[in-house]
Amino acid sequence: MCTSHEPGQESACADAGRRNFLRATALIGAAATAATLPAVAEAAAVEQHLRPDTESRRFTLAVMPDTQYLFDGPSINPAPIKASLRYLLEHGREDNIVFLSHLGDLTENGAKAECDAIGEAFELLDGRGVGYSVLAGNHDVRSSTNDQRGPTPYLDTFGPERFKGKPTFGGASPDGYNTFHVFKAAGREWLVLALDWRLSDKGYAWARNVIAQHPDTPVVLTTHELVVGDDALSSYGQQLWDQLVKDHDQIFLTLNGHYWPAARAVRENAAGNDVHLHLTNYQNRYYGGAAMIRLYHFDLDRNTIDVETLSPWILGRAAKGLNELERQEMELSGDADRFSVDIDFEERFAGFAPIPVRPSRPADRMLVRGTVAYWRFDGHEEGAAAEGTVRDLSGRGNDLTVVKAGDGSLSWSTAHHPDQPGHGSLYFRGGKPPLQGAYLRTVDGAPLNSATFKAGYTIEAFYWLPADWTSSRNAWAGLVSRTGTGGAAGKTDGDPDEPLATLSLSDGPGPQWAVRPLNQQGIATNWGDETARETWWHVAVVNDGRHTTLYVQGCPVARNPHASAIGLTSVGLPWLLGGYEYAGKIDQILYGRLGDVRIVERALPVTSFMNH
Repeated sequence: MCTSHEPGQESACADAGRRNFLRATALIGAAATAATLPAVAEAAAVEQHLRPDTESRRFTLAVMPDTQYLFDGPSINPAPIKASLRYLLEHGREDNIVFLSHLGDLTENGAKAECDAIGEAFELLDGRGVGYSVLAGNHDVRSSTNDQRGPTPYLDTFGPERFKGKPTFGGASPDGYNTFHVFKAAGREWLVLALDWRLSDKGYAWARNVIAQHPDTPVVLTTHELVVGDDALSSYGQQLWDQLVKDHDQIFLTLNGHYWPAARAVRENAAGNDVHLHLTNYQNRYYGGAAMIRLYHFDLDRNTIDVETLSPWILGRAAKGLNELERQEMELSGDADRFSVDIDFEERFAGFAPIPVRPSRPADRMLVRGTVAYWRFDGHEEGAAAEGTVRDLSGRGNDLTVVKAGDGSLSWSTAHHPDQPGHGSLYFRGGKPPLQGAYLRTVDGAPLNSATFKAGYTIEAFYWLPADWTSSRNAWAGLVSRTGTGGAAGKTDGDPDEPLATLSLSDGPGPQWAVRPLNQQGIATNWGDETARETWWHVAVVNDGRHTTLYVQGCPVARNPHASAIGLTSVGLPWLLGGYEYAGKIDQILYGRLGDVRIVERALPVTSFMNH
């Protein structure tokens, strides 16, 4: 706590229904109105053991700020903090909780009895798979000292000896007041640097050395004082920024308590990257903050950290009715208490831990059983004109020739989907009439031209559309299509001038598979969702001999029809890449890049797609 700082007031919300917090009230202390919780709840907590999913790209870092008013001389009440710790055990699997960081001022006076009491509370986590860190705040030690202060009751309780043998414990500074911890989440290691209330020169040197010994590990720095208010650092916080945070790009997030109300700041470090600095402290609120916890829900697929703040102790008491102040404190919804942080993790960590580029894979590795055509466009200079013949690497003789229209522009590109086997593509610059650019067509007599795929098929392609792609000019161009019309095949339901098969891009843009199966007179259509421009996409059409499913990025789309669709109708005419025919004439040319294309005469599982 900083006694010179005036308390503030944030908005609050008593609605606890969003995350179903009350489903385990017996465990987290529904009747916990005194310092001692019921023996039943104690026994239930002992049975909990946290086993985080270290590969999941969704995980939670829990944070607990100043708890000093709960451990203040004769006023010692561990019930709220025990409820919070039990909450972590109970919800550990649901939220994939990987670690807890306490931000200091565990106690009011740093006395032995206070330290013993909160130390006993933390025994709930010891040996149960929960990694955690603590650090000294100004109320846990003499505030006029730094990390060279020597022995204290705090150090006796929370010194390095307590953490030795724990799987997340990395080590401590020689004085014992600074520690680091490493946990695994999202398939990689993350480092928590737990720093004393005041670092000495030796403390700074130790912290720099720890970071240097983990050069590719993201770092969350925790300490008691740093941010003092929105967009503001304290004088010591500025020193910490100048001497440690600014020049160490691995530090992407800092967490501190001490001041109130909760606040946030963002600073650009020496590498030009944002560092998010968060102040969280609720000791000024009802019941000394009631051991509030802040949950940082990391989602690496969404590139987001969703943050929420709650009091499990108050939530657990809701079944018996809450008083007026408790109803305001169960969950906090102020801008500094419940928010999201957008971080492109791959980009943010690229300076010290770049994701290696997936290497190109040899063409013969892509020739799975049943491959009847495989075309790729790598091995060419960026921007060079594409002319002549593109060989079918399956060896089935389904080669492609370039057909020019208008200016005939078609060029090779080295751009590609990150999971594409071949590191290259074709850049088409077409549109609706008047036609320009070029497209590809299978040679006359190619076996593919007459294939009907009665037993099933898989058609895959990678594509990318430029920012100025428009529906008015570019919609409905084909990625892969079969020429010949429904009318020519004697199938006149619907529009007889439509081609027999086309994997096109709708006005969304989004992929659409529209075909005339052997067992239908009309057109069977699979609709995909909209796909963003300037992004590489993988699309696959899979028919198992009975039904057809469209996939985008290996995920099935919603609008896959249930009607039976057997094979593909043919009148023996060529297939096109980047072109679309209507009424037997070229009507549209693709505007965008087309990567590897593969056709297989059987249904492939998602795990066999080219982007796997």
